[in-house]
Amino acid sequence: MNPRRYRRRVLAEINVVPYIDVSLVLLVIFMVTAPLLYQGVKVNLPQANAEPIPPQQDEPLIVGLDRDGNYYLNIGENPKAALTAMSMLTKVAAVMRQRPKTQVLIRGDKQVAYGKIVVMMAQLQQAGVARVGLMTHPPMER
Repeated sequence: MNPRRYRRRVLAEINVVPYIDVSLVLLVIFMVTAPLLYQGVKVNLPQANAEPIPPQQDEPLIVGLDRDGNYYLNIGENPKAALTAMSMLTKVAAVMRQRPKTQVLIRGDKQVAYGKIVVMMAQLQQAGVARVGLMTHPPMER
């Protein structure tokens, strides 16, 4: 048997069609799921022992949400006055136009449903906030 003929016959038996089919299926899956990944709310979830945020020159904008669904802002004449969602978003948008690098933090009551926090984060993104942080208390040492 001639070695050259044997090599040709072995190489001719390798079928790459299944590999191409799998590659194309994976490509289609990635093309379909990639746009879905960018529609979510971007947030870095804090861990239990997270490092404190380094201080900045500008005071961060803190948006509060209590268990009754009232919104609060740490700016304005009376920071303890409850706001509607629309007035809160209007004030946040005004601050972001003046100071686009202002850090925005959410301070939510632990009894507030997670869905309300997600809705608020989506509304803040529509108001021009690029990054949103979540405020937490450090864990109690026992």
